[in-house]
Amino acid sequence: MAARRAPARRRPRKAPARSKGLDPRDCRLDSPHGPLADLARRVEDDGGVVTGFYRDPLGGHPLLLAILPIDRVEPTPFQRDLSDTHHKRLADVIQKTGRFLDPIIAVTAPDSGFWTPNGRHRLEAMRRLGAKAVTALIVPDREIAWQILALNTEKAHNLKERSLEVIRIYRGLLDEDDSRAESGFAFYFDEPAFAILGICYERLSRFAGGAYQSVLRRLSSFSGDPLKSAIREREKQAALVLDLEDKVAAAVARLKERGLTSPYLRAFVVSRVNPLPWIKGELPPLEDVLQTMSKRAAKFNADRVNQQDLARAAGPPDEE
Repeated sequence: MAARRAPARRRPRKAPARSKGLDPRDCRLDSPHGPLADLARRVEDDGGVVTGFYRDPLGGHPLLLAILPIDRVEPTPFQRDLSDTHHKRLADVIQKTGRFLDPIIAVTAPDSGFWTPNGRHRLEAMRRLGAKAVTALIVPDREIAWQILALNTEKAHNLKERSLEVIRIYRGLLDEDDSRAESGFAFYFDEPAFAILGICYERLSRFAGGAYQSVLRRLSSFSGDPLKSAIREREKQAALVLDLEDKVAAAVARLKERGLTSPYLRAFVVSRVNPLPWIKGELPPLEDVLQTMSKRAAKFNADRVNQQDLARAAGPPDEE
């Protein structure tokens, strides 16, 4: 039986006005207690100052507002790479206003200091300006860092960014708790294909993942194995994808030698060696399909392709 695609996510309906959350006065906390008190001590021990604490108005979760020494805050190690253009532009704006008005989100780092899953560019902009401290909204639950990254809508991710972010989250979770099943973190990973592609991008920066995403998405599923075991399978699958990419790149080179040009050469070759469109019933394992595609790509006959064939091709361009 063919694998079924997961149903599309539905957006929640608009709730009736003033039907959820807390009233303003219910958000007040007279003093920090429990995990929030421990967090306040952590802030003070790291040279910061607690300026307030409250319950968030939607879920009622306790939060802490603080000023942190800038050298005690680092971005989480599993988020997208820094954009020089973006943080320099932010620095210009902050310098012109003379005010830092948008606190970063922070959680405690595993050993010491703090991580920010949502504020990397603001943090770097303040460093560029030579600031000594930053304002931070600190969440006691470190797991919120993964949730923020999974839900980040500040700037749309391209495939490479999202894949690298997922594999970095994956490795961060390995350090936190490698005994939980991979399937238990599906919310953070979104699709198992992203973890495989992320490993490929780590090993080959200019990897054209879009050509292989549909195959990986269709044949990969989250494992019930612990993360420490599941990551080894993802590494093996990524190695197979990269072996396939070597064969596909060689076929693309042969097409170019014949003078054939198209921004879809790689997608064309992948579609020609992909057996899935002709398979009826239950689909074979991902590893088998990738090996079959590699064998076909190695034997790809560029002499039988003409420009009209390429003109009918569709798919992601070779360079993303």
